[in-house]
Amino acid sequence: MRAELAELRQSALAEAAACRTAAELEAVRVRYLGRKGSLNAILRGLGSLPPGERPALGALANEVKEAIAQALAAKGAELGAEHLRRALSEERIDVTLPGRSRSRGHVHPLRQVEQEIVDIFMSMGFRVAEGPEIEDDEHNFGALNFPPDHPARDTQDTLFVAAGEDTLLRTHTSPVQVRVMRSSRPPLRVIAPGTVYRRDELDPTHSPMFHQVEGFMVDEQVTFADLKGVLILFLRRLFGPETRVRFRPSFFPFTEPSAELDIACAACGTAEAPDAACRVCRGAGWLEILGAGMIHPNVLRAGGHDPGAVRGFAFGMGTDRLTQLRYGLDDLRLLFENDVRFLGQFPF
Repeated sequence: MRAELAELRQSALAEAAACRTAAELEAVRVRYLGRKGSLNAILRGLGSLPPGERPALGALANEVKEAIAQALAAKGAELGAEHLRRALSEERIDVTLPGRSRSRGHVHPLRQVEQEIVDIFMSMGFRVAEGPEIEDDEHNFGALNFPPDHPARDTQDTLFVAAGEDTLLRTHTSPVQVRVMRSSRPPLRVIAPGTVYRRDELDPTHSPMFHQVEGFMVDEQVTFADLKGVLILFLRRLFGPETRVRFRPSFFPFTEPSAELDIACAACGTAEAPDAACRVCRGAGWLEILGAGMIHPNVLRAGGHDPGAVRGFAFGMGTDRLTQLRYGLDDLRLLFENDVRFLGQFPF
C-alpha cells in the first residue's frame, strides 16, 4: 500500500503540473481526491490491514492527500494569475481615447412639418380632431356629396378592404369633417391631420400612402374672403412673408365655389423663369398644394346643419408635398425610404 500511495502522489502531482485550464485542474482533483477518487479507493482498503499497520499508513495517506491538495491550489493560483494577466493585456481599456457618442433619434421631417402646420392653425383658433383610417362609403363619399357614379369611387382610385363591401381605406381626411359636424355645433374651427390612401403610382410627387391636413370653419358669417385670408396667412407663416400664392378656379363635389392653391416652386427658382427639367413642378413654375372652397350646402345638411343659417369653408393639403417645398426636395420617395443618412439631416 505504501508503494501505491507513493505512485498515486507522483502521478497526481505530475498531472496537476501539466494542467493548462481550470477545467483540466478540476478534473484532476475529482480523479484523485473526489468521493470516488483513487485516494479514497486506497483508504477503503485500510480495514483489511493488521491493526498495527493502520495508523502509520493512515498518516501517510493524509500526507499524500495534503500534498496533492497543495499542488492543486498552487496550480490554481498560477492559472488564475495567468488568466488575469491575459485579460488585462487583451481587454484593457484606454481611458485616454475619446468617448463614443450615441446617435439620437428625432422626429421624422413629415411629422415636423405636420406639427408646424398644426401649431400655425391652433394659433388661429383651430382645434385638432382625428378619425379612423378605415372608413365606410357614407363618410368617405356619400356625406361629402360624391354622386354614386363619381370616378373616385372606382377601385382605380380607392383601396377597398374587401370586394363588394363599402369598407375602404380613406382617400382623404374629409370624413373627419362630417364626423365633427354631426357631433358638434357651430362655431367650428377644426383641422384634422392624418394618413390617407389611394391607388397612385410611386413617383417623385405621388405615393399610394400619404398625409393630409383637412381644415374647415363653420359659423354664421363665414365668407370666401375668410378662406383666402386664413390660407394666405398660413402659407406665409410656413414658407416666409414673401411667399407667392395664387388661387385657381376648380371643382370639388364637397365645395362650391372651389379653388386650388398653387405656390411658386421652391425647387427650381421663380415662377417667372422655371426650370423645364424640374422634377417637382415639371417646368410649370408652380406647384398645386391644396384644394379649398365653401362647404357645399349638401355637405352642411349631411352634417346636420341648415345651410340657410350657417356657412363654412374647407380645405385639404398634402403634408408630403408641403414637406418637399419646405426643404427643397425633388423626390417624395426620399421621405419613405428610411435612409438614416437622409433623415439625419432634419434634426428637430
